[in-house]
Amino acid sequence: MSGRIGPTVAILAAVAASSAALAGEPKLMAGDIPVAHTPPGGYGHTFPAPVLAACAEPLAPGAPDLRGIWRLIDLNGGAPAPGAHLENYVERIEQCGDRIVDMGGGTIADARADGTEANAVHDVSVRDYKTPIVAIATYEDGAFILRPKGMPGVEVRRALDADGHMVWTRPDYGRVVLERIGGPNDPYTRP
Repeated sequence: MSGRIGPTVAILAAVAASSAALAGEPKLMAGDIPVAHTPPGGYGHTFPAPVLAACAEPLAPGAPDLRGIWRLIDLNGGAPAPGAHLENYVERIEQCGDRIVDMGGGTIADARADGTEANAVHDVSVRDYKTPIVAIATYEDGAFILRPKGMPGVEVRRALDADGHMVWTRPDYGRVVLERIGGPNDPYTRP
């Protein structure tokens, strides 16, 4: 399994780490917390428990602070069409050190933004929750960037604009703007 753990184990580890931190025990660094993965079939409408809640490591230099729950407010200059794939899209981002966990669309993308394949997202596609994906993560010029392995020139970028909105650009959706509606440890259930 090479360092992979199931979603139940990851959630239990996060709860144990949070309890330890509250009890005054040493806080954890990003590398101390097991990597989270998408459960079979996706996580459904409710975000799983936060993964990095007990992490005490400061954000890596150059990392944009994307922590929080984000709701789509604009898709390529307008609202998504009723019934469109992204109509009610919401995602949660957690960060600690150079680590970033992005939960959205039923998947969990957990990586170290260090530019290595070893610490890349190793999970499944949101399209079917089965097809394996690998996406190398970096922080560059104030943005979080994912580059899918085997797809030269393709990147998915998240950065903050002057109004504090997150701008998410990707080749298949274009330009998506999201507003922060909660913190990274807040619960949320999609409509």
